Amino acid sequence: MSEKRPHVVIVGAGFGGIKAAQLLAQENVDVTLIDRNNFHLFQPLLYQVSTSMLSIDEIAYPTRAFFRKHKNVRFMLAHVQGFDAENKEVITPYKRVKYDYLILAAGSTTNYFGMNKLAYSTYGMKTLREAIHIRNHVLHMFERAEREADPEVRKRMLTFVCVGGGPTGIEEAGSLSELVHIAMKDEYHGLDLNEVSIILIEATDKVLPMMPENLRNETVRVLRSKNVDVRLNTQVVDCDENTLTLKDGTSISTNTVIWAAGVKAVPVIEKFGSEVDRAGRVVVGKTLQIPNHPEVFAIGDCSHFEQSGRPLATIAPVATQGSVVCVENIKKLIKGKTDLKEFVYHDVGSMATIGRGQAVMFKGSIKMKGFFAWCAWMLIHLMRLAGTHTNMTVALKWGWNLLSGIRIGRIITNIPDNRNEQ
Repeated sequence: MSEKRPHVVIVGAGFGGIKAAQLLAQENVDVTLIDRNNFHLFQPLLYQVSTSMLSIDEIAYPTRAFFRKHKNVRFMLAHVQGFDAENKEVITPYKRVKYDYLILAAGSTTNYFGMNKLAYSTYGMKTLREAIHIRNHVLHMFERAEREADPEVRKRMLTFVCVGGGPTGIEEAGSLSELVHIAMKDEYHGLDLNEVSIILIEATDKVLPMMPENLRNETVRVLRSKNVDVRLNTQVVDCDENTLTLKDGTSISTNTVIWAAGVKAVPVIEKFGSEVDRAGRVVVGKTLQIPNHPEVFAIGDCSHFEQSGRPLATIAPVATQGSVVCVENIKKLIKGKTDLKEFVYHDVGSMATIGRGQAVMFKGSIKMKGFFAWCAWMLIHLMRLAGTHTNMTVALKWGWNLLSGIRIGRIITNIPDNRNEQ
């Protein structure tokens, strides 16, 4: 009778979860990967779906396709509802999945910083559905504005606000400006695109806080050259479907507020019952294990790991580097070893694209801006995408957009199917 192999359950098919599963696929273990979606999402390019640059199959890859040749990896499409740590079980609507080792890599969701009403009046940028929703909504605004006679209503429809001066907000605002002023500039004959307002709001005194000052200033300069109204030291306190209210008492009349101001761990992480921080991330030790549960690890956006006195950022390299250490430690535990490896994050730098041919990049003493930074950004993102077909089509679209500004993804997909209309 063959000996039963250790069973490793991974919750989440993001960067950390996929990397961990790929590493464990080479080992003498059984792996169950659980996610509520059947695809791995390349979140850094969500903004390009929302602004009609890329299509969904170019930033999402079927999870099962990663493991065609690995029979020891099973994928389970399910929403994790909770955990039974005492009995070592993950609770789903369909069954309880037993584990010998558990990796929590469930990722993050939008953080509204206690202003929960904003979840219903703004557009998040964390999921594929949200990106498609933004694309449909933005295109609808232009279609409706062209037939709107009231100038105040039309102005409100053509005012787009991005909240958050991190990479997501910067990239969304820059890409939205190019969509409007380059890709669509000759197509709406009944509209004056000078009526369009794109506003970027940041609560602090700087955008891209991980960047040096000269690159932050360059980012603001480029955005303003693209007709983006950058407002620093500006805080949001409320929002409804027609008005964004600011802390200083002023308001912005708008039908479109894209929220890119922060993230927090997905709520199910708190249900494990261990200590979490203010963003709902579970606190882990130096070996990425959850205290009092040596068989449970947490990596990526849902874990709180401190290095140099502060928690690591919620970015993909942290998750992928953490998955390597996590898998090494699980292999050691399986062999009965106790000299587990401590996680030390090696900074790979920061970058953000501001538009076609424009980006900023920073790593150590390396500071780049402009076209060469954009080329580096493009190359690194192409290397991280899943699949040769995706790499080729995305590279072709980026190259063609650089030369022509054309975006062929301007398709509204949520039109009601009214069969009585002719």
